[in-house]
Amino acid sequence: MTSPAPFRIKLPATSANLGPGFDALGLAMALYLTIDAVPAAAHSIMATGRDAALCGALEHNLILDTYADVLAGSGRAVTPLSLELHNEIPLGMGCGSSAAALLAGVLLANHFGELGWSDQQILYEACRREGHPDNVSACFLGGMTASAMAGDQLVTATCGEGLEWHLMLALPAASLETKKARALLPDRYLRADAVANIQSAALLVAAFNQNRPDLLRVAMRDRIHQPYRSEVCPLLPLLLPLAGQHGVLGVALSGAGPSVLLIVQSAADAPEVAKSIRNLAGAISVEIVETTISTVNSNR
Repeated sequence: MTSPAPFRIKLPATSANLGPGFDALGLAMALYLTIDAVPAAAHSIMATGRDAALCGALEHNLILDTYADVLAGSGRAVTPLSLELHNEIPLGMGCGSSAAALLAGVLLANHFGELGWSDQQILYEACRREGHPDNVSACFLGGMTASAMAGDQLVTATCGEGLEWHLMLALPAASLETKKARALLPDRYLRADAVANIQSAALLVAAFNQNRPDLLRVAMRDRIHQPYRSEVCPLLPLLLPLAGQHGVLGVALSGAGPSVLLIVQSAADAPEVAKSIRNLAGAISVEIVETTISTVNSNR
């Protein structure tokens, strides 16, 4: 019996929520987790890029743990893998690193375990493990995705291809666990807040679908998660006023934070925006990462 062929994965970073689209909207960004995998006598990882030491650790490795768990649940033996991994995705910053790792683990299990899963099965399994579909769907499909879990079904739609908007991420020095960020949210919301978010989310989908940058300043406003996370994401209240200035189309927390995503009209605006970010951040140490919307589709 022949071993499965070597396998290459390229998965983008993602920014979820995009303001009002809590657990529903995600945006793929052109920062990638790239993995080349081959069968081996024992697990090994050669990691380069961002946070290489963490990505290369075998213990508590989300990619390998997911890979083994999916195979065990499918009644398949675990084939040890040698991974060459290059990472560009900030870890613990609200940029979809866990979604990419989970999806990578499921894709590896499907390939080396010869599970024969469909794209829908792969995507659903990764979303189920993540607990919400926004990051994983964008990571798998590219572009801007809208997603909903309907019982044991996952429904997705993608738009935003061809948009030339520039993306800027403002990253503070300290990371934030998603679990901690979620614990800050209330169990109930006022009707006015829920209605405001429904309105904004509808406009946000229209903005991406129709290339309407003029809608983003209002469409990226949120009243159900960002106000409650500001205390652990101090860059957010400082940078929100940039929306509508210096070519900044919209501003929102990236995922659960603490990073802030700024959608900018073009790369030509980036130097002035970067200057404004640093001025507003004041004593807060901030790294600025520039990127674009990724349309890489990871369907296998």
